[in-house]
Amino acid sequence: MDYTQNKSNLNPFSTFLIIGTAWAFDALDVGLLSFVMPLIRKEWLLTQSQTGLVSSVSSIGMIAGGFLFGHLADKVGRQKTLIASLLLFSLGNVVLAFTQGFLPFLIVRFIVGAGLGGELPVAATYIAELYSGKKRSMMLILADSFWAVGWLVAAFLSYALSGLLGWRGLLIVTACSGFFVVAIRKHVSDSDDVKQNTKEKFDFNSLKQAFTWRTPLLWTAWFMVMFSYYGMFMWLPSILVSKGNSFVSSFGYTTLMVVAQLPGYFGAAWLTKHVRLRYIFSVYMLGTALGAVMFGNAVSVSATIIAGCVLSFFNLGAYGAIIALTPSLYHVKTRGTMTGLAEGMGRFGAVVGPLLVGFLMDKGISINSIFILFMVSLIVGAIAVLALPDENLSKDGQNHAE
Repeated sequence: MDYTQNKSNLNPFSTFLIIGTAWAFDALDVGLLSFVMPLIRKEWLLTQSQTGLVSSVSSIGMIAGGFLFGHLADKVGRQKTLIASLLLFSLGNVVLAFTQGFLPFLIVRFIVGAGLGGELPVAATYIAELYSGKKRSMMLILADSFWAVGWLVAAFLSYALSGLLGWRGLLIVTACSGFFVVAIRKHVSDSDDVKQNTKEKFDFNSLKQAFTWRTPLLWTAWFMVMFSYYGMFMWLPSILVSKGNSFVSSFGYTTLMVVAQLPGYFGAAWLTKHVRLRYIFSVYMLGTALGAVMFGNAVSVSATIIAGCVLSFFNLGAYGAIIALTPSLYHVKTRGTMTGLAEGMGRFGAVVGPLLVGFLMDKGISINSIFILFMVSLIVGAIAVLALPDENLSKDGQNHAE
């Protein structure tokens, strides 16, 4: 059976589109932050390390949000939690648009990150309960493709409106779109199993049983995915600028690289019909490692764009595969909490990655050496997932290999 019992007011595909906005907002935020980081750095005369701290503080907030909202989803339901997390994100962006000074900006970015951090684990949990079997894996990867859409919107807004509205105006636009989606999410509904679980007292014994030998391997993979992604992509516009490109051209080049994410997602989704998720993830991680080496050694503009497209194609396909795998490993009673924990652990990588790049660049370490480090981390992540099984947990907690 491809669909689970979910009595929403909408059909499954409409619900899928609404929940997919979680990935779009995550990418919209990360993309806008990536594009405005050079502008913020120039306005406040920040060092490279301080600029990296902006991204890392956001990721710390996402860690807290992933833990908090993931657990909340198991206690009060997925739909209410998705509304609450996006509301916090949107209100935070309104406040952020009016902050003055670097320190207040960091504090509010933590709050915005907390709201955003609750989006993806809860959304992934919801999609996992909307579909079953191989359909579940495919739809989770396709849901992650909304990330590319969000990033493209961020690129468009930065290119078309940053000169008119400034980075503060862009945050207001983001907040307004968030408020609109909050209203739409009222039309989705939790599954009957989730509604039943929220009526019961949360069972911490079930949570304890969810921690098996698979958990540290899964967390290692999540850490390496986000360490490499955020470390590389948050700095792409700045790296392109440092190579002599203008702000406008760097935005355009980054947009081309992001477009390459879409076939990466679609290819990974198609492969779920034929290949186990752990193999898909590992191949895509190794492909990303190849892209990291290519990007680090790229000299010309064309070589840089090609290498960036390889990075985008494989890294985001791997991201989709790990998102598809994670909720399938846990029972519905603890799925939100464990998915939030896994993604939260990955966010530690998102903290370390941008900070490390800024620190190493301040120390004069070459881009080539930095990207070799990312290559190694990607290989480690691939090895960790190869030891994991591909399996779905039924509602009664029995394991069923895909």
